[in-house]
Amino acid sequence: MMVETSMLGRFHHQRLDFKRCVPAFITSHKTLFMILWIAAFLSVFVWQRNTVVGGILFLGRVAARPVPIMRPVAFNLTDFGGVGDGVTLNTEAFERGVSAISKLGKKGGGQLNVPPGRWLTAPFNLTSHITLFLAQDAVILAIDDEKYWPLMPPLPSYGYGRERPGPRYGSLIHGQNLKDVVITGHNGTINGQGQAWWKKFRQKRLNYTRGPLVQIMWSSDIVITNITLRDSPFWTLHPYDCKNITIKGVTILAPIIDAPNTDGIDPDSCEDMLIEDCYISVGDDAIAIKSGWDQYGIAYGRPSMNIMIRNLVVRSMVSAGISIGSEMSGGVSNITVENLRVWDSRRGVRIKTAPGRGGYVRQIAYRNISFENVRVGIVMKTDYNEHPDDGYDPTALPDIRDISFTSIYGHGVRVPCAFVHGRVIGTIFPSPCENLDRYNEQGQLVKHSMSQNVTDIDYDF
Repeated sequence: MMVETSMLGRFHHQRLDFKRCVPAFITSHKTLFMILWIAAFLSVFVWQRNTVVGGILFLGRVAARPVPIMRPVAFNLTDFGGVGDGVTLNTEAFERGVSAISKLGKKGGGQLNVPPGRWLTAPFNLTSHITLFLAQDAVILAIDDEKYWPLMPPLPSYGYGRERPGPRYGSLIHGQNLKDVVITGHNGTINGQGQAWWKKFRQKRLNYTRGPLVQIMWSSDIVITNITLRDSPFWTLHPYDCKNITIKGVTILAPIIDAPNTDGIDPDSCEDMLIEDCYISVGDDAIAIKSGWDQYGIAYGRPSMNIMIRNLVVRSMVSAGISIGSEMSGGVSNITVENLRVWDSRRGVRIKTAPGRGGYVRQIAYRNISFENVRVGIVMKTDYNEHPDDGYDPTALPDIRDISFTSIYGHGVRVPCAFVHGRVIGTIFPSPCENLDRYNEQGQLVKHSMSQNVTDIDYDF
């Protein structure tokens, strides 16, 4: 047998007997060692590229991240006939999956995994003790034909549908009277396909109030983490009269214009809630804390209280980064907002009420807030005159007190604050808003404000 040895650089264009070639090759032990080392290195490199370990390349492709098992029993949506082609309607698959998990409550519940794909569905309900897990590149896609969306009674603290009298559309993902609900994933997406809803709303072609993207009512122990919510028909995430809620690591998106009322998160008569590490850029308030509307909210009597909001980046070109109200008739108290960045927005933080709301807003603390390219930094407005009907009491005035702002920073802010009445104690740098009375450390009045409630500056931009 003859081999070509030109690569050794010794016997160019010559043919050698195999037996003569081998001894010469072996005697060059340095060359042998080098070739073996290179071969071993290349073998390890190829092995690494073709090994599945979490998200490492598999045959040149990125492998799917393994789905953590968070419940005693786990199902895939495909187990119930789901097809993620963006065309097939998967409502029955979701319903069958939820139904199977509803039977496992005494065993710790179950997990419904949504694999990568586009899973078109009409609205469906959750159950207690469920984990809905959205894999990376999984999209739950709302059908945008309203005939598939069920009608529900108006919220009891609102009197009737928020936009139109009578029933309201339900949410895409809904739950009532639940306990222990988790919606999480590897940043999968729930997409409300709100464009058709926004257009019909502007054209006044809808007969009922639009539905939220996710709404959970009268429930407790709710965890929503590591997902993306986008393009809701109406308010995006609406926990209503719930306790013990955690929202963490959630991205909420909608166009910053022409996406009406697409609030990010609206805690409504909720208690003991944490919202942290979220990014929100939407077509209305990034967060709006609520507790019912006029006489109906007063009668319902459920406040929003004990809410911590921290480590957020938010944007709202239409409304405000963080709002309280305007529907706050059940009361809002003990709210902390800290480590917040509001950028490219119309307003930074806002409290909005009106005669007829009643209720109270108190014990509100804003700490370490930064405004970047915000038109108005701080707004407190008491004439937000939208009412459910003519039955409200105009003498029911909101009680607003114990509001504190600490370490507030701004860059590119046109007006630091508007519609504000209060006092500044001690020396402040930079100079505080002219709307505020100034007192020294001994509590003595130094200068009385001459420009309280200067108007128009908030709305005429």
